[in-house]
Amino acid sequence: MDVLEAIKNRRSIRQYKDMPVSDDVLNKVLEAARWAPSWANTQCSRYVVVKDPATKAKLAETLNRGNPATEAIKTAPIIIVICAELKKSGYYKGEATTDKGDWFMFDTGIAMQNLALAAYSLGLGTVHVGYIPDAKKVSEILDLPEGIAAVEMTPLGYPAADAKAPPRKELSEIVSYERYGKR
Repeated sequence: MDVLEAIKNRRSIRQYKDMPVSDDVLNKVLEAARWAPSWANTQCSRYVVVKDPATKAKLAETLNRGNPATEAIKTAPIIIVICAELKKSGYYKGEATTDKGDWFMFDTGIAMQNLALAAYSLGLGTVHVGYIPDAKKVSEILDLPEGIAAVEMTPLGYPAADAKAPPRKELSEIVSYERYGKR
């Protein structure tokens, strides 16, 4: 599959078939995430793969009421929680090197997008679930050690239905040349 096709056609999937994902396919998706670029190749991203229904139910409870991905977290065959090793990305000799501080959000975001695109290319669905009001609880559920933060999670499975593309802004609305606002 062409990468531009995957970028344009990947959608947020919140309903999944009751069909297992093989370990071989799962490993291909995780391999794509592993190859994501990171600050100075620090590779701060870590992944927790969850298949246990009781654990998935606990993870769903960490989301806010009304989150449209809650049921998907409970019912998808697999949940992948991306975590980050803190104070590694964007740091040199223990000090933040830019005004952005810890770059783990950049690195995990790139890794998660690699994961989502690879999943789509293999016929799987995902949805970025980044708003986790109780990330501390996620850390407890997954027994994350100090210095590792839960950043985002995604259900992973075979889509039960097609999703439609939301409208996108035209390039003329979002691109400037030489200076901001100069079209």
